[in-house]
Amino acid sequence: MSNETIVIIGAGVLGLSTALHLQETLTPRPNLLIIAQYAPGDESIDYATPWSGAHYRPIPDSSPQGLFEASLAEKTYAHFKTYALTYPEAGIRFMPGVEMLESPPAAYLNLDGRYSAIDDFRVLGKEELAAGAEWGASYTTYCVNTPVYIAHLLRRYLLNGGLIVKKRVAGIEDAFAVAGARDGSGPVRTVVNCSGTAMGLVKDPKCFVTRGQTCLVTNAAPAPSTQTRQNSDGTWTFVIPRPLHGGTIIGGTKEERDMEDRPRAETRRVLLEKAAKAFPELLDATGRWEVVRDIVGRRPSREGGMRVESEEVARGRTVVHAYGAGGRGVEISRGVAELVGELVGKGWGKKSERAKL
Repeated sequence: MSNETIVIIGAGVLGLSTALHLQETLTPRPNLLIIAQYAPGDESIDYATPWSGAHYRPIPDSSPQGLFEASLAEKTYAHFKTYALTYPEAGIRFMPGVEMLESPPAAYLNLDGRYSAIDDFRVLGKEELAAGAEWGASYTTYCVNTPVYIAHLLRRYLLNGGLIVKKRVAGIEDAFAVAGARDGSGPVRTVVNCSGTAMGLVKDPKCFVTRGQTCLVTNAAPAPSTQTRQNSDGTWTFVIPRPLHGGTIIGGTKEERDMEDRPRAETRRVLLEKAAKAFPELLDATGRWEVVRDIVGRRPSREGGMRVESEEVARGRTVVHAYGAGGRGVEISRGVAELVGELVGKGWGKKSERAKL
């Protein structure tokens, strides 16, 4: 084991996935310490992961950033196919996915091969579309019970010898100052910034929050698939079953720079009304949704997409940034973890040898 300590800032799905991946792949194995204001089991509007659905639906974005994030999503998809079988308790389940769009953008009508990389992908025929829909597709995808999944990741990380400290860091320099955080730990030369919206740790004017409101309903009529509908007014309606009897998420909104932390009653009414119209087969025997709770979360968004890159902040000190994933944290989590692992791993063996001198 290396005497050096790597610090990961943040215990959302990106921070936890990255920490576990570094534990399992770096040689010599480092000491690892997660510093996070929130951790699995906490409920805060600013702790986005446990509020997410979550499911995977491909996005036909041919921009460089879109293709980059698509590659991260594809790696995560491939990883989850194995992981769901190895760890059935993790809260990941594969199931059919169906989406229909009433006003499809041109990108959906002129699909390239990347979109159909997902298993069993096919474009629906006109006769298969719901009333009002102009385009649709079906495929095999996954849904994740996010509170269960991140608790599972944290448990594995801790059992592998990792540590977590719950605190808010005022700046990146604080993370470098935790040498000696445990017996036998060495100096900190590498910090991984999985802080979501950067939390003021770095000056990034591209970061902002996107408010999302959804409803968690009971599994009185379990959804056999995850379904997404683009409405003619540009809004989206979706149902995401949470595995292991975690209920079903009905959504949802995407409100940029909206800081309201309480659920809006009118938003709930509209969400449930549109979902009832689109998916009446999922209603209970009385023709209603049985709501467990309203959900409001702040997604850590960033103009131009998420940032994943290495930065040398001082001689011998490196920060690997991985933040600003918006609402896609779960679906790109493994891809991000692998990329961070590559960035941290460059020269890792040599760096560890220098630390011993």
